[in-house]
Amino acid sequence: MADAAALGETARELREAYESGRTRSVAWRQAQLRGLLRLLQEKEAEAFRALHDDLGKHHAEAFRDEVGVLVKSANAALRELGRWMAPEKVWVPLIAFPASAQVVPEPLGVVLVFSCWNVPLGLSLEPLIGAVAAGNAVLLKPSELAPSTARFLGDNIGRYMDAAAVKVVQGGPEVGEQLMEHRWDKVLFTGSPRIARMVMAAASRHLTPVALELGGKCPCIFDSIAGARDLRFAVNRVVGAKWSPCAGQACIAIDYVLVEERFLPTLLKMLKSTLKSFFPEADHMARIVNARHFERLRALLKDTSVAASVVHGGSMDAKNLYIEPTILLNPPLDSAIMTEEIFGPLLPIITVKKIEDSVAFVRARPKPLAIYAFTGNASLRRRIEEETSSGSLVFNDAVVQYAIDALPFGGVGESGFGQYHGKYSFEMFSHRKAVMKRGYLIELMLRYPPWDESKVALMRHLYRFDYFSFVLRFLGLRR
Repeated sequence: MADAAALGETARELREAYESGRTRSVAWRQAQLRGLLRLLQEKEAEAFRALHDDLGKHHAEAFRDEVGVLVKSANAALRELGRWMAPEKVWVPLIAFPASAQVVPEPLGVVLVFSCWNVPLGLSLEPLIGAVAAGNAVLLKPSELAPSTARFLGDNIGRYMDAAAVKVVQGGPEVGEQLMEHRWDKVLFTGSPRIARMVMAAASRHLTPVALELGGKCPCIFDSIAGARDLRFAVNRVVGAKWSPCAGQACIAIDYVLVEERFLPTLLKMLKSTLKSFFPEADHMARIVNARHFERLRALLKDTSVAASVVHGGSMDAKNLYIEPTILLNPPLDSAIMTEEIFGPLLPIITVKKIEDSVAFVRARPKPLAIYAFTGNASLRRRIEEETSSGSLVFNDAVVQYAIDALPFGGVGESGFGQYHGKYSFEMFSHRKAVMKRGYLIELMLRYPPWDESKVALMRHLYRFDYFSFVLRFLGLRR
């Protein structure tokens, strides 16, 4: 753990590296991305071990959700970097002739990234890809709740990337608090709303812009699906999006399901059979991160009315931090399991009379990071799209939007703000600078005092881009 003086020196070194100008070059940015790719290739086995140590992740899950996604993202950034950095020419009104204008992306400076413990490699390096592609110096603070991954990052980032401009600091909450005493040009925080409020309050002292990736209760609207094949695929995707990503400890995992009463027996039967098929052994699902979170999840089921709603699973192994995939049917809507983000392998199913009622149910709650809807009903799809708000909306699948670089990833309202992934990561860590150039060929004196009504009349034509009427009035041919 670094002390306050060491953290201050780290911040100073990063600022010095950025001010040297070297992070702005295309060559530097490409070198960092290539170094990161080498790290992921050469240290893949170590990364898998770290993720297993921290969360019990199977190496296939670790590759699917973290290492593989990062390799894809870094390669995409290398491929597209030239286009992302290119100035964007914009239109300039004829009256400004001779003139040109463009929007030029420039790095923000020195940025601070707080990552989370549930996808500790991915949520550290995905924003890092965008930050270095945009030409920034970066300080990464990985979560202390995933210590093996934090050590892995601390041991290797400096070996594969520019150690003066890309640094890792390890430690607990006190380190985060000390870091926020310094001035940064952007802070990205991934985690809980409670800590996010502290980050924003600390950032306000320096007017530091902040992006927050939080979460919330992501609903899944499950309509009646007639075809056996489509139904099988839909249930596969629900189970995969609830229990497969870190045992439900994921901000975009399904939090609860809404289904019509009449379709419940079919859905419940298939969920149970699919769980048995997908998780024949405990090691095919991650474990709970630590004892505190295990007890938090256990407490959700201590309420007698909630415990009575369990229709599948519910067994717990405190020694191994394992909770069996658990399904609950209609727990009380005012219980903690239905008012707090679950972040674990517990899935409430809420029945509605008509599936259309699910729209009002979702609208009555804070805007989630994602809404998932399995339906072939075009009218219902349209209502969900037009009447709900969420960070993302996915029909007939779930979680996969995270891996699509062309889609922005981020929340809205209480689920966060700021978007990244792909070009959106580059833009998150860039400033779009307006650059305009003019010559001295023409000077319109009507823009200067002393004022009279003829100047006002001419300006009225200019602001409507009515150059014909402007010329006529300027020449005295129209009053």
